Amino acid sequence: MKIQFLYIKLIVVTTLVAITIFSCESNFKEVQQMGMLHNQPIGEAKDINLKYTEAEDSIGRVVANLESPKMLDYSNRDFSFSEFPNGVRLSLYDENNQKNVVLADYAIVYKATDLIDLQGNVILITPQKDSLFAEQLYYDQKNQWLFSNLPVRLKSATANNGHGDIFDSDTKFENYTILEGRGDMILKD
Repeated sequence: MKIQFLYIKLIVVTTLVAITIFSCESNFKEVQQMGMLHNQPIGEAKDINLKYTEAEDSIGRVVANLESPKMLDYSNRDFSFSEFPNGVRLSLYDENNQKNVVLADYAIVYKATDLIDLQGNVILITPQKDSLFAEQLYYDQKNQWLFSNLPVRLKSATANNGHGDIFDSDTKFENYTILEGRGDMILKD
């Protein structure tokens, strides 16, 4: 009788352990799927044409226009952003409707900071046909400012060509600074 009781007890314990293991595995898979969903974009859009306006009296003036073949929306994250994995064309307009165009292979727009991080074969082209080449360039939408802390190269039709490790400019490309790693400075007249 004692052996039969031990045998029943062993069967019950084994069954409980098996149930616990299988139920944990099921919950683990659910937790993994929840994590995957949180890391996935909440939305996807194609052929994007976003216009940023600034109020002048009662008329809104376009100050920037971002175009891209694809946008991924990660507003489900704590630090939300939009990703443009197939490149962007960013047009920056001044008061006279002159535009600087920035092309990049990839971009991220951070909603909380109003920064656009442009990456990969970045080219800025001015109406004067000056061109700035960089691997990364930031656009501060709030302050309408462009900057980079990676090497840049300027090919200018109107001023001296230059290169450096740090770039800082207004969106009109009128007041820019290019600094070399050793502190040399090139300023446009």
